[in-house]
Amino acid sequence: MRRLGWIYLIAIFTFIFLPVIVLVLFSFQDSRLPVPPFDGPTLKWYVQVINDRSMMEALRNSAFVAFTSAAIALLLGFLAAQGLSRVILPGSVLMRGLLIAPMTVSYLIIALGLLTVFNNLGIRPSLWATGVGHVVINLPLCFAILFAAMGDHQKNAERAARDLGASELQVVFLISAPMLKPALLAAYFLSVTFSWDEFIIAFLLTRFDVTLPVEIWSMLRSGLSPATNAIGSIVFLVSISLLVLLEITVFRKPKS
Repeated sequence: MRRLGWIYLIAIFTFIFLPVIVLVLFSFQDSRLPVPPFDGPTLKWYVQVINDRSMMEALRNSAFVAFTSAAIALLLGFLAAQGLSRVILPGSVLMRGLLIAPMTVSYLIIALGLLTVFNNLGIRPSLWATGVGHVVINLPLCFAILFAAMGDHQKNAERAARDLGASELQVVFLISAPMLKPALLAAYFLSVTFSWDEFIIAFLLTRFDVTLPVEIWSMLRSGLSPATNAIGSIVFLVSISLLVLLEITVFRKPKS
């Protein structure tokens, strides 16, 4: 049984990481196709990606949309969770359900709905429209994470702060937010990740200033290339580095 457990564990990790390993390996392919046999290594595809102005512009657009929309979604989700967890209102359960509802709706439906609304309002497709769409899909995630993290110990700390003369803003920003720091960071960076990788909303709501997934899709229309593997490897490296940095600096448990 122990041997079977190790086999199962190895199979699971292989299933998860094999596509990433293949992606990174063939980003160093010397030939024009990222297929076996491996011919390399070479860094020319990374140089090509870095020197590609449209790719770098798409990378900057993705970073702008991801970090900005995640910040707005986090702020709105935090305020909604703070209000609905502290005040009992008529229809609170319904409000929570409406806030979480977009998580159950296809991104395609959300994108088509936003596209229709923007057309009726005379708003043209742009990065800002894409950012609004990403706020719509990330706000329920932020709300769900933060609402679940708000416990009775936090309510007691907030009540004590009010008794000591703290204003409501001081309670929120000096008591509530610091106590929710791990949940806030988790919600923010999950939102960044979802926004960074999102394609359907970005594809329908952008026109000239596209995000990275849309630019990669445009490249794939002309066929496979190690350049797409190179940009994927760069994105993967940045994501892993950010995760390791957060684990070391924020989520690490202090030594007793």
